[in-house]
Amino acid sequence: MSARDEILARLRSALEVPRRDEVTEPGDVPRTYQRADDRAEGSDPAKIRQLLVKRLEDYTATVHRTTEAGLPEAVAAALEGAASVIVPPGVPEAWLASSDLSVTRDDGTAGPRALDRIDAVLTGCHTAIATTGTIMLRSDDLSGRRAISLLPDLHVIVVQADQIVLGVPRGIERMGEDPTAPWTMISGPSATSDIELSRVEGVHGPRRLHIVIVEPEPEPEPGPAPDAPKTAPTSQETS
Repeated sequence: MSARDEILARLRSALEVPRRDEVTEPGDVPRTYQRADDRAEGSDPAKIRQLLVKRLEDYTATVHRTTEAGLPEAVAAALEGAASVIVPPGVPEAWLASSDLSVTRDDGTAGPRALDRIDAVLTGCHTAIATTGTIMLRSDDLSGRRAISLLPDLHVIVVQADQIVLGVPRGIERMGEDPTAPWTMISGPSATSDIELSRVEGVHGPRRLHIVIVEPEPEPEPGPAPDAPKTAPTSQETS
């Protein structure tokens, strides 16, 4: 055995059985905090949606609240002023039914320069976390690849009511559905500040963020009780 082979053999042998290090060995960490909001997750969904709206508006995002029937009009309002939009391949055509602009369905070939020339991007999302106002995008046919969510100046995201959760633990739990996928988390429009605290928007992503929240159709209001059916008089009543 050469000296080189002997050294490599010793290295392999040493790596096979790592020695326990009490300093760096992770201890048992209680994880009960991850379930702290379980009960609240099942509380009034309308209140959770309202909390999400508040957080998003705190971040200067623009929120549009609509129902499924009004979704095309809400998307058109969010895209107002844009002449072109790029969408992931899985975005339904119905979302753009009321929009009059040039639509590009992303096939993965557009590079940074081409994406920078497009005014807006329209995507769905995977999860929205109410307490932090965070929108989670998974790299799939509905949310699209990360590049299209970063380069256009305007990002419009459609959030369905059943995609909204209250807390971060539940959001992380939902990420476990596809832990190896690329994930993008968005909390408000892109903004940064220099050492003098001068705020600049749009440096690291879209300068404008519009969130379209699709809420359940309102329950119909109860109407007046129907009149009791009239019955024909009996023979005793007519005698």
